[in-house]
Formats: sequence, structure tokens, C-alpha cells
Amino acid sequence: MMNPATIEDEEELEDWPAGISEQLPQGFATQTAFDSYFLQASKPSRTSSNVFSSIVPPLSPEEFTAAISRQRSDHVLWQDPEVRNALFSRYLFELQEGFNLLFYGCGSKRDVLNAFARLISTRKAHVVVANGFQPSFAFKDLLNAIEQIPGVEASFITSTSIEAQTQRMYDFFADVQDDPAPELYIVVHNIEGPAFRATKAKSCLSLLALNPHVHLIASIDHIAAPLRWTLTDLFSRKSDGTQAEHGQVPRRGFAWLWHDLTTLAPYDFELAYSDPNSLSCAPAIRGARSGRDGTGTSTPGPMAETAARHVLASVTQKAQKLFALLGAKQLELMSEDASAGGAASGAFDYARLFNAARDGFIATNDTSLRSLLSEFRDHGLVVSTVAAGAEALWIPLRKEALAKIVHDLRVQEP
Repeated sequence: MMNPATIEDEEELEDWPAGISEQLPQGFATQTAFDSYFLQASKPSRTSSNVFSSIVPPLSPEEFTAAISRQRSDHVLWQDPEVRNALFSRYLFELQEGFNLLFYGCGSKRDVLNAFARLISTRKAHVVVANGFQPSFAFKDLLNAIEQIPGVEASFITSTSIEAQTQRMYDFFADVQDDPAPELYIVVHNIEGPAFRATKAKSCLSLLALNPHVHLIASIDHIAAPLRWTLTDLFSRKSDGTQAEHGQVPRRGFAWLWHDLTTLAPYDFELAYSDPNSLSCAPAIRGARSGRDGTGTSTPGPMAETAARHVLASVTQKAQKLFALLGAKQLELMSEDASAGGAASGAFDYARLFNAARDGFIATNDTSLRSLLSEFRDHGLVVSTVAAGAEALWIPLRKEALAKIVHDLRVQEP
């Protein structure tokens, strides 16, 4: 083929394909592929102003329910009981061999794992199921559920901290002399959930996971979930129970055995509480879920601790002091059994809050106080209600989460 750069006779150009003459080098400089790349990259990119959220309106609760009901279940896998029983027999064998099971794959795995948990419960074993996908779920809830097992609740209690609870449970299942020894099966849906992300929760769970009589069954859906564990966590193996006899510190890890459990089932249950703002009429949804208090006022459910911390990180220092003040007053009013933080047990009178804020030089007048509260009200972190015919305020957080946040805010105060 003739090199176009050497063509000098114009008649020869007629023999070239149409359009090739426009690509011939002009002058002495020839543009290389390197130059063409940077010339193309230097052009401004065209970004459309059509945002998907503005083009497609959010679904109403009725539309969402109707769409889910029309969803066909023919394509959902692992629904045949015979196929499930064959899988469950294999899973039980692997658990008895000292492995913990971690399930991944596309589709909700909740129905299959719950069926597996029901099968285990028929074998006179203790089963605890944790819904890690719920924002209001706390790791303390899992420990409290385990403490309800006969024998564990009767053990000597030295402390109520998470570490002490976990160590007490580990010692109970590691030192049992019964034959057969009691077995504990922990089923965690979405172990990458907010309740299991904290370092303390991960450390405590890794201690239980390597107990020879505790078996962990978990599922993951986030693509980056495996990055939460180190190689030591992944490849640790359970002991035979002789470490405690020699006084050695128990090892920590998870001893995962991975299984692909692609079900293609919809995540309707897992997403029900994740983001109510993705649906229109979100306040109505929250009110319907949470019910109503004794005054007939719609009361929202507990807010996630992580969401509250995000809001507090974006407000001023004076607003943080006001939140800490209201939280401390609410904790004083809460009864010992009101761990969910209901409005009836923790609502604090607005007039008394104003007096306390004025004494603490947080807000000197009603306008400034309401201005500080408006930031929390917009995000649902502070809710107004009516108590004894007067305005009252309360924070829809669990008692443990609220106490932790108030403590952290007090520590950060100058």
C-alpha cells in the first residue's frame, strides 16, 4: 500500500477511498496517536442536566406494593423442599466439622436461611436469628437474645459491658460438661449491616465464632463486604476446646466456608426499612410502621445511630450542645425498661428545655432555641409531641444509642 504522506500527484488521490484525503497530514508536522488522545481528552465533556430522580417520580406506597405483588416467583431458586433438604444436610455436616458458613449471591437469602434455622431448631439446638439489615438493630440485641438461653442467664454476671457479656457466653459454651453439649447456632442476615461494622462488635463476634460449640451462619450482599475481614479472620480454624484448659487466650476469627446462594428473590423485606425517603409519602410510611402513642399522635420508629451521627457532624457546636442537653434530660426521664425510647417515657417539656438552655448559655431566647431545633426537626432527629397539654420534645433513638452519643458529645465539649 502506498504511503499517503508521499503522495504528490493529485490524480492519485482519486484512487483513494472517499474521505481519506481529509485525513492526510497537512504541512510538515504529522499528528500521532499520542497527540490525538490528548486533543480528544482536552475537549469539555457534555453532562446532561436531566437527573433521573427528577424525570422518574418516586413510587407511592400503593404503587410499590402493587408492583411487588405482580412480581412472579417462578424464577426464584431453591424453593423445592427436596433440593433444600439436600443442601441443609451438607451445611450441617460442614458446621459440625468446625466451619462457619458465609453465603453470597444475587437475591435475598433470608427465606432460605430462615428455613435452615427452623430445621436446626427441630434438633434441640439453640438458634438465634439477627436481622443485620435493620438500621435499628444493635449488636447488644444479639447478646441479649443469647442470654435468654437457659443456663447462660444463670451464669455469674460480673459486668454488663459487651466484652464481658461475650466472654461469659464463650466460657459457658466452651466449658460445658454435658453430653451432648448444648450447641448454639447464630444466623445473621447481612452481616455487613451497621450493627456489625464497629470494631468492638466484630471482635466480640469473632470470639464467639471460634467457639467449638457455637456455629455462625451469615449472608452478605455488599460487593465490598469481604474486605471487612483480614486473612487471619478468614483462615482461622476452631479449636477442640483444649485451649481454655491450658489457660491460653482464645483465638478470634471466623473460619468462613463460602457458598454461592443465588436465589434471584427480591429484597423487598430487607429494603422495607432502609430508606423510606425513596418513596413518596415517607412520613406516612414511618407513621404507619411505628403506630401511635397514647395521645393519638403518630410516632416515628427509632432512628439509626449512624444517621444521627451524620446529622450531628453537620451542625454547629452550639446545636450539638443543645442535643446533648436534650438527650441527657431524656435519659433521666426514661424508665429502665424503655430501651426503644418511646415518646411517653422520654418526652421533655419545651419550657423546661428553654430554661436549661438559657442557663447553659446555649439559647437566650425562644427564637434562637427554635432555630437550633429546626435543624434536628428537618432530619427527624428531634420530634415534637404533646404531653400534659404542653409541647414536649424527644429524640427517637434507642436508649443505648442515645446514651453513647450523649457521652461522645460531652467528651468533645471544650
